[in-house]
Amino acid sequence: MKETKSRFVIGIDLGTTNSVVSYIDIENEHDQSESSRIEIYPCPQIEAPGEIKEHNLLPSFIYLPTQQEREGGGLVMPWDPFGERVVGRWARIRGAEVPGRLVSSAKSWLCHRGVDRLAPILPLDAAPDCQKMSPVVATATYLRHFKAAWNHTLGKKAGQKMEDQDVYITIPASFDAVARDLTVKAAASAGLKDVVLLEEPQAAFYSWLHLQGDAWRKQVKPGDVILVVDVGGGTSDFSLIQVSGKDNQLFLERLAVGEHLLLGGDNMDLTLTWTLSEELKSKGHKLDHHQFQALWNNVRLAKEKLLENPDLESVPVIIAGKGSGLVGGTIKTELTKQQVVEIILQGFFPECSINDMPLERQKAGLQELGLPYSADTAITKHLAKFLNSETASAGREGQEHEGPVIPTAVLFNGGVFKAAVLRERIMSVITSWAQGAEEPPRELLGTDLDLAVSRGAAHFGLVQLGEGIKIRGGVPRSYYIGLESAVLAIPGMPPQIKALCMVPKGLEEGATVDIPEKEFGLVVGQEVEFMFLGSNDRPEDKPGDIISDWEDTIEPVSTLRTTLEAPDIEACTVIPVTLQAKVTEVGTLAISLISKDKNLKFDLEFDVRN
Repeated sequence: MKETKSRFVIGIDLGTTNSVVSYIDIENEHDQSESSRIEIYPCPQIEAPGEIKEHNLLPSFIYLPTQQEREGGGLVMPWDPFGERVVGRWARIRGAEVPGRLVSSAKSWLCHRGVDRLAPILPLDAAPDCQKMSPVVATATYLRHFKAAWNHTLGKKAGQKMEDQDVYITIPASFDAVARDLTVKAAASAGLKDVVLLEEPQAAFYSWLHLQGDAWRKQVKPGDVILVVDVGGGTSDFSLIQVSGKDNQLFLERLAVGEHLLLGGDNMDLTLTWTLSEELKSKGHKLDHHQFQALWNNVRLAKEKLLENPDLESVPVIIAGKGSGLVGGTIKTELTKQQVVEIILQGFFPECSINDMPLERQKAGLQELGLPYSADTAITKHLAKFLNSETASAGREGQEHEGPVIPTAVLFNGGVFKAAVLRERIMSVITSWAQGAEEPPRELLGTDLDLAVSRGAAHFGLVQLGEGIKIRGGVPRSYYIGLESAVLAIPGMPPQIKALCMVPKGLEEGATVDIPEKEFGLVVGQEVEFMFLGSNDRPEDKPGDIISDWEDTIEPVSTLRTTLEAPDIEACTVIPVTLQAKVTEVGTLAISLISKDKNLKFDLEFDVRN
């Protein structure tokens, strides 16, 4: 194992519905079996005013109490004497009763490109006395709660603060570069400055590897293509992992990651809520906006109870009537397991062929401010699209046939799949797509759908320290940055752009490339354009290679317009810099332009996945 100054390796699952912390005490590594090395941190949270309990899951909800509730004193934690923001179980329950004071789905807002994610926009329909917060602040609030709770309990006992440990935070595989960066900013705001990000589907697979121990090698074989289907509260993520190897040596390689898909448990809750509201309307109860929001929050709780408890057939749903006190009364209805299963199966997991693609709809020019949910809710059709995508097909080295990728094994993740009927539907659909295969696809068993991602993040921390097998995910192409030629300008002709190789094809994610032997001129104090390029056809290029005639084998990927400001340096000044590049664990290419003379460093970043 590589050396680390940290005693604990900590994995944090920042979920849309629930968040979890797992950890490994490295000092006790030899006193535990492999499968029990990862422990779940029981997080203290308010159960009811004046009552604090520990739970493995911290619901990802923030309640903004009234002045009267704050003055009652029952909402304070040992590390928080003010109680201005309540996180966790009581926040979720109380927020369902009082619309306009609950912050939820912050993770979905964090990846919403159509809003200013640094602006205070949550809750959308806030009560007049509520101070709104940004998705970044909401995310930092969850992390700050975890950090403060850890430092007050386990951290105090062990003399090890969370901010001094190796911390790994999971994010959806489909998060764009901005959402990833904002997650890091939220962590830094919470006092966790050196975190590493990991994709949730990969974390789920690492958890499966950890729980299986050496037995995982008997459950998969070279040639297997494993599909990870991760349907959470806010997003649906698909990943493909290929098994290869020979002579009893197996290797894992991530082939593809699906596109961003804002579709998950939140959408199912909304559909169930609309169904119940229509039933109430037919009985003379027409709900206003606040009542609908309250119904939505209560339906979420009822649905989870029905999916988690096989013995329950129905759960009562109660919301406040219009008015107040005895005058307003309450409105009562119920959510049945039959409703949940039928609506979710038909609307979100319909049977379809491998060629059925999700529908697109024309968007209206003017829209309410809200999350940009997927137009087509059929997760099975989005899965078909993913398996037919060029990204998925590109990684199938050694396969002669064209067409969709058909997985040989499936690993499920996400609380939605606690319902066996939903896992069975996915397996049934994929099996129908695999007609003609030697064996039908099989389900990989043995993970806890609530805790897998957090556990997998902790296990990945061990992998980073040199233990266990790593899922290889080298970059799919060689990447370059545009370099303006120093040749004299030709009248009427634009300057020649050369391609400077930064990252060769197949470079492992997490690796850093330095090009210290060459200096280049960087324009500061003026808006400039950086051109990023890529190639599938030049695996022999090395970092630092400069290609003049590249148009036939290298293509533009994206451009970035920006102004790099430098203190005490005049505008339009050219300073000498050397270059450094790193492919992060979540698929971004970070390029640093370093001026040793001026003691300056400028960072650029772009996505190498999409």
